Amino acid sequence: MAHKAGFVNIIGNPNVGKSTLMNAFVGERLSIITSKAQTTRHRILGIVNGDDFQVVLSDTPGIIKPAYQLQESMMDFVKSAFEDADILLYLVELGEQDLKDEAFFMKIKNAEIPVLLLINKIDKGNEEQLMNALKLWEEKVPNAEIFAISALQNFGVNEVFQRILDLLPESPPFYPKDQLTDKPERFFVNETIREKILLHYKKEIPYSVEIDTEEFFEDDTIIRIRSVIMVERETQKGIIIGHKGAALKRVGVEARQDLEKFFGKQIHLETYVKVNKNWRSDERQLRRFGYNKK
Repeated sequence: MAHKAGFVNIIGNPNVGKSTLMNAFVGERLSIITSKAQTTRHRILGIVNGDDFQVVLSDTPGIIKPAYQLQESMMDFVKSAFEDADILLYLVELGEQDLKDEAFFMKIKNAEIPVLLLINKIDKGNEEQLMNALKLWEEKVPNAEIFAISALQNFGVNEVFQRILDLLPESPPFYPKDQLTDKPERFFVNETIREKILLHYKKEIPYSVEIDTEEFFEDDTIIRIRSVIMVERETQKGIIIGHKGAALKRVGVEARQDLEKFFGKQIHLETYVKVNKNWRSDERQLRRFGYNKK
């Protein structure tokens, strides 16, 4: 039997469940998930291997109108998802009616590759809402095959994956068969800590934060990690640390617990907070953190 392989790229507005869908396909928690917009900042690959196939899934940031340099770099990741896709997954939420960027929407409508439009979170609505959504998206994106799913409940996910396998082109694998993602270990440390900050802090704080894992030493039984939480202002540093360090300690404890599950080893995690002024608008800093590859 011929081997199939291809890039399957997931795009959509913020908060439609792209990361939840990616994790459901891969069977591992590669993308962090919170209810806040802009949780995903990078383009993350998740690789699913079978004897005769390799599906390279790509989770991208939610489509927004950029307000500063970091967000422009995030949208560059979305643009790149159009360039190498063999199959495009356009994820919408039940009740949603438009993509936030008209240019991206026109690219989807005019795509020459297969487009699967997935109406997500159908467990949050009723049959009438679903029928209306099906009619709406059939008219808006006539070139797409439409599926109704709940990524969180794992409903309809397997049917979509089987259709992906049908559509994959014949190709040798792009990555080694035992590889799960394109990201290094430190990336998942950074994302796990950032997820806890997104969950526990409000307003601008989570969006002003970047994580830099300076040390990652692994032996047979334990991984020792030292990570720095970057903020833009001194006031933000105080909020992250909290009264007598309680807030920072909670972030560290919860991140360590998740990392122990992810790596399957005991984790010793040290976290520190530093001020890195205006890093979100500094091209040199953005390149350092992996956002701006120009």
